[in-house]
Amino acid sequence: MLEILISFALSTGALAISPGPDNIFVLTQSIVNGRKFGIATVLGLMTGCIIHTTLIAFGVSEIIRTNENIFFIIKLFGAAYLLYLSYKVFKSNAKIAFSTENVEKKSTFELFKTGFWMNILNPKVTIFFLAFFPQFLFSKTISTVIQFYVLGGIFILVSFIVFSLIAILAGSISELIKKNQNVGVFLKWLQIVVFVGIAVFIFM
Repeated sequence: MLEILISFALSTGALAISPGPDNIFVLTQSIVNGRKFGIATVLGLMTGCIIHTTLIAFGVSEIIRTNENIFFIIKLFGAAYLLYLSYKVFKSNAKIAFSTENVEKKSTFELFKTGFWMNILNPKVTIFFLAFFPQFLFSKTISTVIQFYVLGGIFILVSFIVFSLIAILAGSISELIKKNQNVGVFLKWLQIVVFVGIAVFIFM
């Protein structure tokens, strides 16, 4: 059980640090407005993750309770979706592009709300959770609802730590990205390895 949870935490950390719309948004807001504004954005994003976790926890748990075969299909869908994501990352440009030009200054509460609604209104987050979380269920005796909330809690905690570090170290990170574009290549392949690794794990 512990090995599965550690693997989940490491996978989450690798994905959280990889360039995406959320952490790039946190980075730009932190540079323009300051660290606490970036962290306010992070808090909004993570609060949104609680909603997605709840949807998956109760929806998928009911499926598991009523039909194991359908759950197996969900796991296969998860593997296929993760392979699709790895292909999209492979085809994407490794260059990390962000701009602080014309970024509107907002209050911490406004940025919290922006982060929350960015997360809640993105159906890809629910689809990703549906593909990602079921692969790491770690017990045959503990309620699946509880297991999903444990995974959701770990995902939120690890992502919060990584995103907050991005907010706190925004200036240094932006300089590193500007000086060394190989960072983007490394993070691109890190994403691919994580997605493919989890997909392969499902079929083993």
